[in-house]
Amino acid sequence: MTTKQNNDQKVILILDDHSARSREIFKHLQANGYRVVPAADRKKALMLAGKQIFDLAVINDRHNGEDGFLLMGELREMQHGLPTIIIADGGTIEGAVEVMKHGACHYLAAPVDGPQLAGQIEQCLGLRQKAPVGQPKPAGPQAELPPSCARIIAHTDVMKGVLAKITQVAVTDANVYIEGESGTGKELVARCLHGASRRKDGPFIAINCAAIPENLLESELLGYEKGAFTGADGRRDGLFAQAHGGSFFLDELSELPLSMQAKLLRILEEREFYPLGSNRKVSVDVRIIAASNRRLEEQMKEGRFREDLYYRVRVIPITLPPLRERKEDILPLAHYFLEQFSRESGKPVKSIEPAAARILMAAEWPGNIRELENAIEYAVALADGDTITPELVSGSLSTDDNHPPPLRHAKADFEKDYLIQVLERHRGVVSRAASEAGKHRADFYELLRKHNLSVKDFRSNQPAGPQVVPECEGPLWRRH
Repeated sequence: MTTKQNNDQKVILILDDHSARSREIFKHLQANGYRVVPAADRKKALMLAGKQIFDLAVINDRHNGEDGFLLMGELREMQHGLPTIIIADGGTIEGAVEVMKHGACHYLAAPVDGPQLAGQIEQCLGLRQKAPVGQPKPAGPQAELPPSCARIIAHTDVMKGVLAKITQVAVTDANVYIEGESGTGKELVARCLHGASRRKDGPFIAINCAAIPENLLESELLGYEKGAFTGADGRRDGLFAQAHGGSFFLDELSELPLSMQAKLLRILEEREFYPLGSNRKVSVDVRIIAASNRRLEEQMKEGRFREDLYYRVRVIPITLPPLRERKEDILPLAHYFLEQFSRESGKPVKSIEPAAARILMAAEWPGNIRELENAIEYAVALADGDTITPELVSGSLSTDDNHPPPLRHAKADFEKDYLIQVLERHRGVVSRAASEAGKHRADFYELLRKHNLSVKDFRSNQPAGPQVVPECEGPLWRRH
């Protein structure tokens, strides 16, 4: 059975030398209500600090020959304001002064016993300033990138790799494909890439392929002449023409209808097109940056995405990891949003309590960065003082099993249940089921594919009679 962690319990990181005295110290601190986390060496200590929040660290000055000052500095960069107690063999007054200059909370000469260390820990925790935990480092890979990349927080190796890749590919005009779950920051990466490229002074045009109705998509992308269709009262440049000399970001590319996929492929190959109702060819110089939260390889296998277009847009792939796989970025991101929302609201909320930070670190974040941003906005809006408390964080992250599911999940469940009901009622006769649902047959089949339903499963009890029209062949696509 999993033991529930007490978020109010103070957590102490200690470099452990596995001695009998060390074990006695652990027992004494645990008896005093602390949770002690041992680390065998510097590498282990830094790994632990990237995964959880500590209230205080205890470091041996020369543990296993390693520099305690160096480790203290690294820990304080990762968890800003982390109080640290340095233990040194053969301590001197000069050594104590030097340690305090480096920012240590206290200096103890070995050997140290449990009561002595516990007293100093209490003193340090009592004196601790409400400094932000896990504040982003002032310098890093972002410092070498343009302002368009400033919102990309990268403390994890994988995100540092993403920034490094952006720097490498920005000097080229190759098409880039960004893949990642919803809320991972795909458009931020696209804007960063544009800002780091030679096209930075040109336009950055973004479109969500899932947000524009199919019957309007072609006119939006290509533009049109006056009289090209009903309602075309004047000439209008399309988004491709508006992006000339810059970058064109196609978000949710997997939702692009097959008919438009063919047109997009032709534009990418020839770099020219005809607006609707025009015999005037338009040439464009744009860099394509595409993104999707779906795997295009799976879409291709299902006949929903053209293979030739896939290889045209996915020249340089960039994969963004979900937030649950980049734990070290959670608190820096949280403090970035904290500063932003505090400034916008005019509220003096400046810090996150360690217990609240531990809750943030433990959350799964299915909505990724967007969900974290909403959680911090909620906490700032309801904060009474200058600190984000565990209660404010918990309020935005319900762990109640009876809590309603996200709206998109609820809608999908309802849609699937509805399809099952109408298919059962009509015993798998798609024409009748589609008619009752108010859908065209092709659209109805698309819904069946979406929910992995087969009409054959509903035909077992069908009486003899006219043969059921077989399922249509060929690729289908979602209509909006």
